[in-house]
Amino acid sequence: MSAEAVRLVRPGPEHLPAYEEALRRGWSPDNIRGLAAAEEQLEWIARDAAGFLASREDPEARGEPVRLPDGSTAPRIPGITRWIWTDTFCGSLGFRWQSGTAALPPHVLGHIGFAVVPWMRRQGLATRALALMLEEPRRLGLPFVEITTTPDNLASQRVIEANGGRLVERFDKLPAYGGGETLRFRIGLE
Repeated sequence: MSAEAVRLVRPGPEHLPAYEEALRRGWSPDNIRGLAAAEEQLEWIARDAAGFLASREDPEARGEPVRLPDGSTAPRIPGITRWIWTDTFCGSLGFRWQSGTAALPPHVLGHIGFAVVPWMRRQGLATRALALMLEEPRRLGLPFVEITTTPDNLASQRVIEANGGRLVERFDKLPAYGGGETLRFRIGLE
């Protein structure tokens, strides 16, 4: 599969079967909550597929508060989800922001998060998908985005660096996210 064949799609009904299949195969878009998040999404899709799809596009932060990994909740901020697509579902990217500022509230670890299904990794898909997603914060006029990852996630670090990311900080995640050392990268957009 060529990374040039990658495109980002707004999640729609035509994409949902491939997404569900990835969840059933054990992949999760949530690298912290893992399979629990995948199971919740499968249940939500079974109960209300249209509502699930609508929730992937929330640029006005009208959705429910966000449930953090420890079960606590925090205010939602604007966000969108795009699915990485070739001839099928390959992964997911989320972009979150606050209107009028590049700053994020403490409960939001970064502007962009991404996850590729294991059976499609090491093909340059995440690198290309992140490059495509960077058009969204540019369109909003953000001067930069921040992306976090763990020190042992070398693959994510390479994806971020390939898109111009520079390490700006080492910090401990909030207890709500389980704590632990985390790396913050910044990608300039100007």
